Amino acid sequence: MMGAGKTTVGRRVAARLGRTLFDSDAEVEARTGRTVREIFETDGEAAFRAEEARALADALADPEPAVIAAAGGVVLDPRNRERLRQAGTVVWLDAHPEALARRVSTGGHRPLLGDDPLTALRRLDAERRPLYADVADHVVPVEGRPLDDVVADVLASVGTPA
Repeated sequence: MMGAGKTTVGRRVAARLGRTLFDSDAEVEARTGRTVREIFETDGEAAFRAEEARALADALADPEPAVIAAAGGVVLDPRNRERLRQAGTVVWLDAHPEALARRVSTGGHRPLLGDDPLTALRRLDAERRPLYADVADHVVPVEGRPLDDVVADVLASVGTPA
């Protein structure tokens, strides 16, 4: 989910493993020359999801191992879920909507949050939690935990000592 720390944790894990970090939102923005918000506003969510799926497929097809910080909504597409299952170890950074709302503050660059981030995050959590559980090989709780502990748990999940 947005605000769980995918990019922050991903950077540290990638550095520790000596791999590239692939952040799907950043990749979509680089490919399109527009922000996620701009894509949502001008082309709609479906167009963004199509870009997101292409970026994920390309990242997973790269023969060079990488750490992938997949956007929270990537699990909405069954093909993406299958790609993730086949790609390698999937780690879900889990946090409840209340904690995520504190982390993301206002919507800013997150168009799905609108004017009431907590309500939006509760709705998204209810929709996505079963999908995350479906693809995750490991679940790492992030609420109230130091970043170094979360990174250590992710590394342990992929079989690398912290």
